[in-house]
Amino acid sequence: MPVKESSLTLSKFIERLASSGLRAGDTVFVQLSWPAAEQETWVDDANDRILSALLEIIGPNGTLLVPAFTFSFYGHEAFDRASSPAVAGSSTDAVGFSELVRNHAGAVRSDDPLYSVVGIGAAAEELLSNLPNSSVGPNSLMDRLTRRSAKLCLAGVGLERAVLFDFAEDACSAPWRFKKLFTGKAWRNGVHQRQGWIASVVNTELAEKASEIRKRVAARCEAALNLKQDDVYPVVVADARDLLAMLGVELGHEVKAFGPVPKHGGVSVELPPSASMSETISALWRLPRDIVSDGYDTALHALAGQVRMQIHEYPTGTECWSWLIPEKWTCRDARLETLDGHVLFSYRDNPLHAVSYSLPFDGVVSRDELFGHLHTHPRLDDAIPFIFKYYERDWGLCCSKKLKDSLKDEQYRVLIDSEFSFGSLKVGECVARGASDQTFVLCAHLCHPAMVNDDLSGVVVGMQVMQELLKRQDLKYTYRFLILPETIGSVAYLSHNMHLVPQMVGGLFLEMLGVDNPHALQLSFDGNTEMDRCLSRVLSNSSPDAWIGAFRTVVGNDERQFNGPGVRVPMLSLSRVLRERTNGWPYYPEYHSSQDTPELAPESRLAESRDLVLGMIDAVEKSEIPVNLFQGELFCSRYGLHIDAYSNPEGNRSFFDILFLIDGTRSVHEIARVCGISVEAVRSVLNELSTRGLIAYAPLPRA
Repeated sequence: MPVKESSLTLSKFIERLASSGLRAGDTVFVQLSWPAAEQETWVDDANDRILSALLEIIGPNGTLLVPAFTFSFYGHEAFDRASSPAVAGSSTDAVGFSELVRNHAGAVRSDDPLYSVVGIGAAAEELLSNLPNSSVGPNSLMDRLTRRSAKLCLAGVGLERAVLFDFAEDACSAPWRFKKLFTGKAWRNGVHQRQGWIASVVNTELAEKASEIRKRVAARCEAALNLKQDDVYPVVVADARDLLAMLGVELGHEVKAFGPVPKHGGVSVELPPSASMSETISALWRLPRDIVSDGYDTALHALAGQVRMQIHEYPTGTECWSWLIPEKWTCRDARLETLDGHVLFSYRDNPLHAVSYSLPFDGVVSRDELFGHLHTHPRLDDAIPFIFKYYERDWGLCCSKKLKDSLKDEQYRVLIDSEFSFGSLKVGECVARGASDQTFVLCAHLCHPAMVNDDLSGVVVGMQVMQELLKRQDLKYTYRFLILPETIGSVAYLSHNMHLVPQMVGGLFLEMLGVDNPHALQLSFDGNTEMDRCLSRVLSNSSPDAWIGAFRTVVGNDERQFNGPGVRVPMLSLSRVLRERTNGWPYYPEYHSSQDTPELAPESRLAESRDLVLGMIDAVEKSEIPVNLFQGELFCSRYGLHIDAYSNPEGNRSFFDILFLIDGTRSVHEIARVCGISVEAVRSVLNELSTRGLIAYAPLPRA
């Protein structure tokens, strides 16, 4: 440990670095700060000498990383990885040192527009490239450093100001922190590109309390590290993994003792106005969105800021037909440890490590008993599966098959710190009103933690569809978009809104719309309604690879509740799945696993699905039923009816076929299909009949 000094010189400071525990080949993240009075006595090349000393200590096989924060998106400024200067190295100090490293030959810089880091050395490119667009969480820089057991060097910086502290607070779900999406422009290949980035920020209403906690935790950890509080200039080197574990334990005590967070100032996620589908996914996908949970509520409230939305609440225990609304489930932690305390995996790393709605458990179990509760993915050896036991009373953990296969000890310790409590299931409803109360229903589920295509992809597509419909002033039908927890959400909504069911002419469930598969349309229970025919026509014209399947042969989701006995709303479903499924894949390889990530749902594919849904809605808007106001064969000469063969050759050729099909049972599209001509040709004929008062139009029937 550093020796107490009455004063500090540059040479003594460099000596401290040399004796701090750093070794050749180390990967080290350095935070520097020093008293202004001391710095004034140092020579002009002090930063150069410090950098040279550090590089000499870690050698050519080592890697040096330093903060080069810009806070660009905080201040609504464009970020340029190549030229944006560091405004802070460690909170407010050592900017000159950060700039020196940034401008060093061969230096690499991360793309983070808030908390960028620069590096020199063997592993700099690997550590700072291809980061997720988040400053915290899995595969972020701090996560990479801890998994690598890199070293942290705090020189003149108290532990309270360590960057790792922010990561530790986020990792343990500190209630005074929340993830926030920042958006802005970043220079890429000479042009500005829109970018979103997630950071962990402190709730301002809880900032004072959070600061007090941070000081207490830092003091306890510094005591454990034998730091002398009266050291003039401490230099501390610690293993990032060990320090994170220490912080996690201490913060865990504080989190447990924190108490309830006021509802008006609770954890939230903020989305920018008119957030893109990718921005929304980036902000929401990692949330623990179990069917009744804080994570689900956080996501729904964030979405409610994007469109006009009513949030319906159904309290725990409410009867919904034959169903009951379940309890709220909260999981604070779930982990598997060896008996000597080594953590093999944790819920804080990924919420899929705990079976959704697992019972709490704390104890030592045999390997055989553990394996009866430890779930793996049936096809992906590296993936964590999504397992849920909403209505079963059991405990369970999940991990990759590779990790499970490596477990050879006779006993393990299991901790699942979960809680069941009274809560409320929430359904978001967005309505775009049309001239008629006849309603078309869009639906997607928001549950399933830490996954994207199933079914956050359906949610973001539905959101953009509704944003477009809310702009229109000439809608014929009314459109409702329901965002809900799978199955139980539809049951809750329908059972409490049966008065709306007679007005529902049809609907479309949206799911799995980001994967690279062709679109598939699953028909309603009846399969032969006007809604089935209408949407099928649009899909068939959209792509040669698109395909159509009967009810419950493509996917199985909330469309079942709308088509169910006593309801019978002809709701279809739109997804992206293969017609022929090989190797046992149910829908796509990453289904129900930790590998269902944003990379599988690029904006371009989501936009294709959105445009297809809007095309289907345009077809619904035009799907009127012409009703004859005449009987028998029409006396055309009396009304001067003649369809010009040059302007409408199809209509001229099929004129009498069209007349005989108008009986109030077929839509415009169906008449066009039977006649084998275009919808436009039929509509032109119908316009002639309508202007003479010979037909009227009726809305689409339920069946």
